[in-house]
This record gives sequence, structure tokens and C-alpha cells, in this order.
Amino acid sequence: MSTILDKIVATRLEEVSRQKLRVSLSDLQANIDSSAVRNSMANRLLITGSSGIIAEFKRKSPSKGVINDQVQPGIVSKGYADSGASGLSVLTDSSYFGGSDADFIDARNANPLTPLLRKDFMVDEYQLYESRVLNADVILLIAAVLEKTQISRYTSIAHELGMEVLLELHDEAEIEKVDLQVDMIGINNRNLKDFKVDMDRSLRLLDQLPPEAVKISESGLSEPETVDFLRSRGFHGFLMGENFMKTEDPAVTCANFISRLNH
Repeated sequence: MSTILDKIVATRLEEVSRQKLRVSLSDLQANIDSSAVRNSMANRLLITGSSGIIAEFKRKSPSKGVINDQVQPGIVSKGYADSGASGLSVLTDSSYFGGSDADFIDARNANPLTPLLRKDFMVDEYQLYESRVLNADVILLIAAVLEKTQISRYTSIAHELGMEVLLELHDEAEIEKVDLQVDMIGINNRNLKDFKVDMDRSLRLLDQLPPEAVKISESGLSEPETVDFLRSRGFHGFLMGENFMKTEDPAVTCANFISRLNH
């Protein structure tokens, strides 16, 4: 029986195949702007006093449906950054999350000096070059949909292109896929196979991660006290989207949240 994750991956593989017919890899590579500024999210998360919040722009999700389709990515993401977010994340998957490259470009143009993660399901190295053309600072690699050899290869390509890698894990079985060359390791508290949230997941996997890793807790975070606790346990970053996006003014909600943190 196929899971939601299986369906998302199958869709993305089809979409990438069609995109390759429209724009060749060589044409994509020719559009890379080698002069674009690179912003390190890993370094930003390690700065003393950093909020650690990676604020996400997400219109909808398979589990929640439409979260907020009344706001603009450039305005919201700039508000996030001005509120003290250490980094930004923008969904570009269209079929399941309502995102687009246009959303990412809007956020990029509004935040040239803030680390920006392209949040998507990377299933083909072609997407890495797409991400570089979009001037992403960070790409997401999801261990559940990639083999260890793919993670290593994609990480090498990302680094050659000047981007950082956030490797996302969901359970103990994926620990063996960790490549020590990745820049950050995220633990997603939401199971992408059934979209259930288990907030203990971060703590269960934490001690199994390389000690020197920049560690990020993702999904299900809604209280400043939870972020403060996870930080005390060794996490550096906290990827949050729905908690902000479900409100009328996500940037104001983000600002209020960060103001309540014990930095």
C-alpha cells in the first residue's frame, strides 16, 4: 500500500522528467549566476544569541489542506527576517504544498542577505542545479527518499555549487544514511508516511547524531518553552511553518514567538 510520501516522490519524478524536456541540464547550468551572494545557515544558527528559528512560508500541506493562501512570500519572509529569524524556508512543491519557484524568487529578492532554504523533495540531481539558479543557500535532502550513495553525491554537487545541505531524518533506521559532509541534520517530528507528529522523536534520535553536527528540530513546534528545552538539550535550529502561517499575520506571530524565547 503506497503512502503519501510514495505518491509525492512519484509525482516529483514525473514533474522533473517533464521539466528536463523543457530546459536541458546544460541550459540550466548556463543560467547559474556565479556572482550571487552565499549565506550560511549553519553559521547563522551557531551565532551566540541567535534565535535559531528557521521560519517557513507554506501555503498548504497534505495533512492540513490550505493553511494560508492570503499572504505573499516576499512580505511574510521579510517580516520573518526582521523579526529575528535565523533563516528562512520556502516550499516550492506545487502539487502537494501549493508552492512554486515564483514563491521562492519572491522571498529571495526580499531577503538577499538571509539564509534561504529551498524546501522540496529532491529526487534527481537536476533539481540541485535548479536550486542554484534560484539562488538557494540551502537544499533539503530527505533520507527517507534517497539512498546513502545519492545523499553523498547530491551533497558533493551542492557544495560544488556553493550551497549547504540540510539532511532530514525521521527514524533510527535512517541514521546509517548520515553523510558527515552534510552541513546540518534535521529531525522531523512528523512522520512523512502518515503525517502524525511525535515530539519525542527529536530527543530519541539526538544522541545518535554526530556530536559536531548542527542539529535542527522540525515540525510540531508551537511553544517557546519547547524550543528552549530542545536548545538546552543540544539543538541549534528549529524549523517552524504551520504555527506561524495559520495566523492572519505570520510575521507578527513569529516576532511574538521569538520575543518569548530565552536566547
